[in-house]
Amino acid sequence: MGLVDGLPMADRADDRDGLRLDRLHVPLGPVLTDWPSGLVLRLTLQGDIVQEAAVEAVGIGEAVGIGEVVENVEAVDQATTPPASRSPFWDEPFLLAAKGVRVSQGDAARRLCAAHLDSLGRFFAVVGWGDLAARARFARDRALAGTSAAELTALVSPVIRRAERSRTLRGLTAGVGVLSGEHARHHGVTGPALVADGDAHARMLVWLEAVGRGAATVDVSEALDATEEAVGPRGRIADGATPASQGLLDVLPCLLDGAEFACARIIVASLDPDLDEIGHVTMARTHHG
Repeated sequence: MGLVDGLPMADRADDRDGLRLDRLHVPLGPVLTDWPSGLVLRLTLQGDIVQEAAVEAVGIGEAVGIGEVVENVEAVDQATTPPASRSPFWDEPFLLAAKGVRVSQGDAARRLCAAHLDSLGRFFAVVGWGDLAARARFARDRALAGTSAAELTALVSPVIRRAERSRTLRGLTAGVGVLSGEHARHHGVTGPALVADGDAHARMLVWLEAVGRGAATVDVSEALDATEEAVGPRGRIADGATPASQGLLDVLPCLLDGAEFACARIIVASLDPDLDEIGHVTMARTHHG
């Protein structure tokens, strides 16, 4: 380990095959296309294998990793708005209902459907399916614009069928980032990632099923039952409770450890943590002291 023109050289360590390979330290984020806003990954690579991973949330103040605590990273781009300064848009209907505001089941389903389409857009883009990503994002925008259940169902049905039936997509994502239900519960993961009980492809299938179900119910006018446990796009939502996305961040280093570098972004996209959730809870706890 040394410096060349002020830059650190890679060091060496034994890899899983007993070979001596360079250890390269690679940061990902916080400003990348099709990447969760405010997320920073710090990876240690040997060859194309992730040996260590640490997660940082810009502007929130928490970091988790494998065997170490990572110091908080400062904002590197003025255009990056700290998640803590924004409200969790995708959770809004459920948070309002919990406060006693009347929210229709259709409005909640619309926001949930749009959130999953937003996640699917990133997921498809990361695996190289630009066309399907564009179609998912168009359907997301139409959902948020208030389109009817019939029109929205007509938009999402071809996306669902194509993604579910694609052998290519299965080949790219099957076996990537396997997260068992037991492991998910241990890390506090709820929502789609827990339901999937499997790999990145399984998590995509759960999103697709939720999109189809949500699109069909966006016109329902009955009020959302505030007494029932609220489950948002990433999982359970409860005032003051640990946000669902925190569980996704906590489990992420474990899924990245030992993964191929090319799969790292697929794993992140298949979890798609929303750092706005964490920022919202952090601000609320700070405000209430």
